[in-house]
Amino acid sequence: MNDHPRPFELRRLRLLHELAQRGTIADVAAATSYSPSTVSQQLEILAREAGTALLEPDGRRVRLTAAGRSLAQHAARMLELDEAAHAELAASRGAPTVVRIAVMPTAAQALVPRALRLLAEREPELRLESVEMSPEEGLRELAMRQFDLVVAEQYPGHIREIRAGFDRTLLGADPVRLVLAPDDPAAGLADLAGRAWILEPPGTAVREWAVQQCRAAGFEPDVRFEATDLTTHVRMAAAGLAVAILPDMLWTGDRGTVRLVELPGAPVRQIFAAIRASSRDSRAITAVADTLREALAAHRPR
Repeated sequence: MNDHPRPFELRRLRLLHELAQRGTIADVAAATSYSPSTVSQQLEILAREAGTALLEPDGRRVRLTAAGRSLAQHAARMLELDEAAHAELAASRGAPTVVRIAVMPTAAQALVPRALRLLAEREPELRLESVEMSPEEGLRELAMRQFDLVVAEQYPGHIREIRAGFDRTLLGADPVRLVLAPDDPAAGLADLAGRAWILEPPGTAVREWAVQQCRAAGFEPDVRFEATDLTTHVRMAAAGLAVAILPDMLWTGDRGTVRLVELPGAPVRQIFAAIRASSRDSRAITAVADTLREALAAHRPR
């Protein structure tokens, strides 16, 4: 009689890993193109294979049991090995290397075009695929193996969550300044109490940081406008309708329509690349990070 347990199916382990990261069956279903019922059914089969409950009710949702969390951690390591095996086999076949990156909008405009030109010269067999995405979303999807590298930002005193299994590489620094209409008489942040502001939506690192800057100057910003598209911030500021705080990386073209004013302490945001620790030895991913660093160093707003 064979008492050896049956091997776990990687597809089901992936669903468990997704649930551990995303939190709900509905989010897992949306990300994997399965129906919620199919996700639930596959996780039930996985629990039978494991011989223990992996999920338990949590109101209208479910959460992982201790055994479920433990198996999800093992699943992450198994997925890393699966990814490494596929990459090695692809290389042995001479297949082109594909590196998928998620970049925040300013980096998509200022860094990616130059990085692509550098890669075309140095790594002609490398295929770079880029998706514009907020840092918050990109870092989450990095854990889900949707991307190989994420370009994100970090503001002074606002450190992003340190995630196990991620490596960070500093790409460079990007000054952040007040953006005003050309004829705005304000000399600095302290002169802008009571003015209308335009900021990114709540929950973003830059929004929380900008609000803290205003509070440190002695006032609560009157945020009348919210927009994720920073060109909207520029146009509102240029028209004198709102005050904005924007990074220099935004200025890939003429910035003569606005006046830039230094913030107290002349702060800069750190631009970093995040990868999974299991990818740290990938020559292709390292090459992409290097070209992004060079692109940032060469960026000179006009």
